[in-house]
Amino acid sequence: MKLSRNFVNCYVDILTDTKTLADDMTSIGNEYDDCGPLLPVTNLVIGEVISCIPHPDSDHLHICKVNIGQDILNIVCGAPNVREGLKVIVALDGAKLPGGVIKKGMIRGQESNGMLCSMAELGLEHKYLTEQDINGIHELPNDAPIGEDPIKYMELDDEVIDFELTSNRGDLLSILGMAYEIGALYDKKVKDIEVDFKENNKDINNEFSLDIKTANCPLFLVKKVENVTIKESPTFIKNRLIASGIRPINNVVDISNYVMLETGQPLHYYDAERLGNKIIVRMAKDHEKLTTLDGIERTLQDTDIVIANDSGAVGLAGVMGGLTTEIENDTKNIIIESAIFNATAIRKTSKKVLRSEASNRFEKGLDPKRTYMAILRSCYLLEKYADATICGGLVEYKNLEIKDKEIDITVDKINKVLGMNIPKEEVIAIFKRLNFAVTEKEDVLTVTVPTRRIDIAIKEDLIEEVGRIYGIDKIVGKKLVLPVKAGNVNKNNRFVRNKLANLGLNEVLTYSLISENDVHKYTNDQFEHVKILDPMTEERNTLRYSLIPSLLNVYEYNKARNNRDIFIYEVGKGFYRKDNNYYEEEKVAVLMSGEYACGLHSVKVDFYIIKGILEELLDYLGYKNRYHLKTSNLPLEIHPGIGASIDLNGTDIGIIGKIHPNVTSDDIYVMEINLNALFKFKVSSMQYKELSKYPESSRDMAFIVKKDVQASSIIDIIKKACGHLLVDVNIFDVYEGENVGPDEKSIAFNLVFQDQNKTLSEEEVMDLFNKAINDVESKLGAILRDK
Repeated sequence: MKLSRNFVNCYVDILTDTKTLADDMTSIGNEYDDCGPLLPVTNLVIGEVISCIPHPDSDHLHICKVNIGQDILNIVCGAPNVREGLKVIVALDGAKLPGGVIKKGMIRGQESNGMLCSMAELGLEHKYLTEQDINGIHELPNDAPIGEDPIKYMELDDEVIDFELTSNRGDLLSILGMAYEIGALYDKKVKDIEVDFKENNKDINNEFSLDIKTANCPLFLVKKVENVTIKESPTFIKNRLIASGIRPINNVVDISNYVMLETGQPLHYYDAERLGNKIIVRMAKDHEKLTTLDGIERTLQDTDIVIANDSGAVGLAGVMGGLTTEIENDTKNIIIESAIFNATAIRKTSKKVLRSEASNRFEKGLDPKRTYMAILRSCYLLEKYADATICGGLVEYKNLEIKDKEIDITVDKINKVLGMNIPKEEVIAIFKRLNFAVTEKEDVLTVTVPTRRIDIAIKEDLIEEVGRIYGIDKIVGKKLVLPVKAGNVNKNNRFVRNKLANLGLNEVLTYSLISENDVHKYTNDQFEHVKILDPMTEERNTLRYSLIPSLLNVYEYNKARNNRDIFIYEVGKGFYRKDNNYYEEEKVAVLMSGEYACGLHSVKVDFYIIKGILEELLDYLGYKNRYHLKTSNLPLEIHPGIGASIDLNGTDIGIIGKIHPNVTSDDIYVMEINLNALFKFKVSSMQYKELSKYPESSRDMAFIVKKDVQASSIIDIIKKACGHLLVDVNIFDVYEGENVGPDEKSIAFNLVFQDQNKTLSEEEVMDLFNKAINDVESKLGAILRDK
């Protein structure tokens, strides 16, 4: 919000300098980016060109004699429009302009004691420049007083503060809102706005009607003015618009913008003859077309609010009017619209079409009382500066209650929250400075908050107002005295991180936002994804469910930089929605590819490497012998022959395997565990036992089985047959080839036997070994390989 000092000074008297005002406003919560004069220039004077001759050594320069009142200066000028008798802006020797400091000197052998200026050279933005200022120097009127300050003469001696307002203070997007804030700051009264005008005997209600077909428009007002004269705006209106960042166009359009800046209520003017005698407010039809004022044909959606007549849409509500009803130089009669629309709907539409000064105000919410004030103020200014005749009556649609809020609060509550001791009289005075009415009954203050302060709804809002106006720098620091109790720290995630780091994996931290196209990958779970309403990019528009897509992005980043040995993990959250409730779950994901350092050697990552990582992690966490892998319920992105789901006590807690070749041709292995599901299963305290003093005894066996038989089922039978004396069983070979059938495979196992209390005899070992062979053969139809 750019605040013009001259503009706001019309409504509240400012006695301090602009920099102090900006700093004081910051002290009550309204920060600013910059403040200073509208045109940052010095040492200028109005001059008259009394002679202008061509430069003897140039085909475009002129040597000018310029009368500045007390002196006549020789100035070399290259502007094509410079001529004798012209009143000009002269930058004297030492003048400071945005482009630098002006110094006298010689230009192609001729003395030049200053510069004749265009408005661009004074720092006026290009969008405000006339064709004359773009191509040459600025021409002042003939009555411009020689020797005077041209900035004051042109009424551009204004100062501007560029505020960076918080999103809840929509009331400050107006001169009146700023006036009330400054009035509260300095305890000054805000002056009333002029809205008096004369009406003719016509009643607009006899010829014009409204048809509101959507609940997204709770208030809509219409007035009609006739016989307007479209011309250039008064200087003060143009200059205040420029100071506020809006380009002047003509008196009618400028008045619309001027009232929006004054009151915060956007208006829209329609050419009455082109519009007709009816306005319909409705939701757009999907793929409905509308050509807006910028000449662009827009394709609308059913979430857009449109202003229409019987012929179709004529405007995009709260954002931009339609081309068919725009105000043109021959317009005589005008329909004025002042309305309130649903802020969320306007926000969505403006993001697609155009963020404008008007849409910015609609998005933050409007004061319905200002909706009435703005349309009356508009009529006042059109009558005064556009020679308009105001028709009687007001077409009105109202589906809201316009009522000031009343909030009860005690001074004790205010002081307790602020940690201060403000007297009751001071609290009441602060509310009155804010222009809030206060009534007192016993210890309770009933504060009436005007509708312009839509950001205030609860007691805490009032406490904030008291605190910031009283001065937060007056809060005295105090030592906190609070009851303290020991907290519970969940160390499980730390254990997971430490173990994976010890296994040689690198931790990564990635964005929680991914593309909507990836959110249902690497899982078969049924859930609704959580999409962001206002994403910065479509690549990051949805909260992730699985962490694997994020790790794949890290893999691709490293691969593009020729790093092929990638061993990474992340502990993070997955998000989802189910039955209109939102959930988040802690997960750990691992990605491995390339050559993995194993002792003094490196081995190529395969399924068994990442399976070993899984087993090391789960065993370390206390879940040994409680989990197994199964090939059912695998996501489409996991290779069906080199992947498994992780089952713990009958519950699926994650997946492990190679990424499917349809996804990538690279050998990438991933694992993901739902830590919430994992840690639901309790583990007992870690127990340690002495290493056996007695030797191990090792035996090998190999079975020919059908290809669909899982190795885990064979291991389960072996463990059950051998009991506690079997301390380890490992697969050391899987073979498919000439010596087995086409639908068969050979799996070889190494069994390790050991007793804690004695050395096992050969007979004891072979009895268990043979029992395991017999059980596997009988239960699975396996054949023991003899060679």
